Amino acid sequence: MSRTRTVPGEGPANARIVLVGEAPGREEDRRGKPFVGAAGRVLDEALLRAGLSRGDVFITNVVKCRPPRNRRPSRDEADACDAYLAGQIEAVRPRVIVAMGQTAARALLGPGTALSKVRGRWRRVLGTPALTTYHPAAILYNRRLSRTLAADLARARRRAEG
Repeated sequence: MSRTRTVPGEGPANARIVLVGEAPGREEDRRGKPFVGAAGRVLDEALLRAGLSRGDVFITNVVKCRPPRNRRPSRDEADACDAYLAGQIEAVRPRVIVAMGQTAARALLGPGTALSKVRGRWRRVLGTPALTTYHPAAILYNRRLSRTLAADLARARRRAEG
């Protein structure tokens, strides 16, 4: 077995922004909370630089369980959680959705979506403006992307406020 618990997400039920990541990692699985490992520290820093905090956003993932060997979720796994993710977005009714990374972009915008083509561009998901950016884990491998992540989150904040 690769998981010990599900990680449905957390944040205010009336958050103006919903952040969607890929899947829980080892630390998220252990603690039952999204983005609490190394990528979570990157996300916290980017939120702070964008003028946001965890208390301002609802954070979830495309899939709610850690995939085996911490691999990227398969399309079947993402499809199995699709209705749950849509239900979360519909329940929160955010002003803005932020898809963080390739997996989230494909789950929200369609299976052929390329992050390189949609990063920083606004689309609509379930009738809500959606912005795609880098996954915080990408910053662990390329620190130069941290400014872009923070700037994208700031754009989302401004749109959600307006």
